[in-house]
Amino acid sequence: MKTVICPGSFDPVTMGHLDIIRRSAKMFDKVIVVVMTNYHKKNNYAFTSEERVELLKRCTADMPNVDVDRYDGLLADYARRKEAVAIVKGLRAVSDFEYEFQQALTNKKLNNELETEFITTRAENMYLSSSVVKQVCELGGDISTFVPAEIREDIIKRIKK
Repeated sequence: MKTVICPGSFDPVTMGHLDIIRRSAKMFDKVIVVVMTNYHKKNNYAFTSEERVELLKRCTADMPNVDVDRYDGLLADYARRKEAVAIVKGLRAVSDFEYEFQQALTNKKLNNELETEFITTRAENMYLSSSVVKQVCELGGDISTFVPAEIREDIIKRIKK
């Protein structure tokens, strides 16, 4: 059975995230979506890691081969513990690739058995990020095409205050 890890901060989960997760679930036997702490954003989260796990579980409830977890250590170690064969990362633009390529090489050095698979985003999601969602929401814009319907009201309630 081929297990892959789909890591991210998911604050909040967007339609772009969900698309990468859904496409990964079609390619692999098991996908573990893991909520991680991005230390560059550590004090800037709208949702706790527990809340992000819960939001992701609601968004992936219709995907039987997707599990949701959280982890704060090295991704390479987590992947080894879960016997994952790869990390799956979505790429929006060339700027994403430079950072993700560096991360992939680091993870490979820490866990030689681990590969990184890159999935390019769909054109309609190229601009989409959690930061964009939060900014549009905070300013009163319509986020209905940016986030899954299952969690839209949770995001509006939290961000718009």
